[in-house]
Amino acid sequence: MKDRAHRYINKIGDASCVCGVALYVGYAANKNLLKLMDPFPLQTPKLHLFSRTNSTYFREQGTNLALFSFPIMFLASLGCIYLHFQAKHVPKRSFTRRSRWLDFWKRPLIVMNPLGIVSVMAVVFSAMFVVLLGWSLYHYLHVSFAHLMMHGVDEKVWTAKFRSVSLRLGYIGNITWAFLFFPVTRGSSLLRLVGLTSESSIKYHIWLGHVSMVLFALHSVGFIIYWGITDTMYLMKQWSQTYLSNVAGEIAFVVSIVMWVTSIRRVRQKMFEIFFYVHQTYLLYLFFYIIHVGVAYFCLILPGIFLFLIDRYLRFLQSQTKIRLVAARLLPCNVIELNFAKVAGLEYTPTSILFVNVPSISTLQWHPFTVTSNANTEPDILSIVIKCEGTWSRKLYKELSGSPINSLQVSVEGPYGPASPHFLSYENLVLISGGSGITPFISIIRELTFQQQLNDNRKIPTNILLVCAFKNSTDLSMLKLLLPLTSNTSTTSNLSQINLKIQAYITRETEQQQPLKTRITIFKPYGSNPSHVTCPFQNHLVPTVGYGCV
Repeated sequence: MKDRAHRYINKIGDASCVCGVALYVGYAANKNLLKLMDPFPLQTPKLHLFSRTNSTYFREQGTNLALFSFPIMFLASLGCIYLHFQAKHVPKRSFTRRSRWLDFWKRPLIVMNPLGIVSVMAVVFSAMFVVLLGWSLYHYLHVSFAHLMMHGVDEKVWTAKFRSVSLRLGYIGNITWAFLFFPVTRGSSLLRLVGLTSESSIKYHIWLGHVSMVLFALHSVGFIIYWGITDTMYLMKQWSQTYLSNVAGEIAFVVSIVMWVTSIRRVRQKMFEIFFYVHQTYLLYLFFYIIHVGVAYFCLILPGIFLFLIDRYLRFLQSQTKIRLVAARLLPCNVIELNFAKVAGLEYTPTSILFVNVPSISTLQWHPFTVTSNANTEPDILSIVIKCEGTWSRKLYKELSGSPINSLQVSVEGPYGPASPHFLSYENLVLISGGSGITPFISIIRELTFQQQLNDNRKIPTNILLVCAFKNSTDLSMLKLLLPLTSNTSTTSNLSQINLKIQAYITRETEQQQPLKTRITIFKPYGSNPSHVTCPFQNHLVPTVGYGCV
């Protein structure tokens, strides 16, 4: 009976994905077929819809809300319902082999810097999106050139066309912005419906950001050139009360340029703090962007912003709770393992990530780290591993390795991870890592150890090969993390039951170094300050967020 319900829910999930793709196409098509074709006779259905949606509260924007905002919000609401029933009826330990058609779409097609690992599905959707932008630009220009408007008495045709091209490039940028916020809405049901995690969807936000900035830069520079050619530079100072505000657009462009430059990969990796703080000015950019484009075009990007703000508010509520830090394990290779207390009912999957904030180091910075503990074998502990390579992590290591401390205030957000551990359905696993990249595999090995103890005749990987490369021999101490901090003799024997082979390589060391000791710090429940009340990690919000927050 449970298997039948499981199959039924999976069919609903497949149907939801198909509906999601259909709504995606319809969402993009609405932007063009109904918004761009106003000069054609095809506008009659829109006028009929306008008469029905021109309400007292929304007035003429009721049509835009019905066409552009409602479909995505409706899909997000359906996703919440589906994910709720899936979590309720599907057994927690159930895992099945993914269908062949899904494996094909998930198969990596491009593996290269700076794109990373790009699947077949990502390439197909990217190609569809490029076609959408190209077709939209062509149709914009086709309509515009057919009804060319002269903005001056002596204006030439080519300058009018140049202005039209610059303006339409800005319109195309609005389309990219309509999808910009979806990948960074970490708890959105839309991501889970299409099989994405918050971590794997970040690259799409980066791609959309680069494309939109190129389009907006061409739009802005094009208008500056147009004003210079037509001797109308005074329009740069225009703040119209009834039309577009050019000053607001210029301010938004300057802010976006600063965000764009600091988000370049090399700058972001070397100066992450600058990137992080500058990126928070997106609120300032949005404010002037809305003033510049007007309410009608804001309705086009409203669904993504609305879902992002809800997700951001829920994450803010969760981050207000101070989590109890039980212990810290400091390895000689400048690696920290933080162990938090959690309630036994909190479930998460291997390779999940947790965002951490330490107010004593920075009140604003949140950093993601891989969860290495297992929800089944460690019901009261949640562990993460931090490699000290940046300013924030070095300060944390210095604070923990200095004079003994009784407590450390920490706020967390998450965990976020895949819906199910699909790696359990394979017969052989080859895990290849470099340095701190071993941390996701630690959680996988601990899950395999737990599944081996069940003995419920389920097929799990029988051969596991872990190939890890480290710079120095001291980094080999990271292999100690395969065993949890609270491990005992039975835990060690359970690990030996799985067919695990480890091949470790040292790449940048000529002389053998002296082994260093591992330091373990145990924290008091409330520390030395009674006002710093902490609690176990209960995570009331993430089940709502993770299983389908709209």
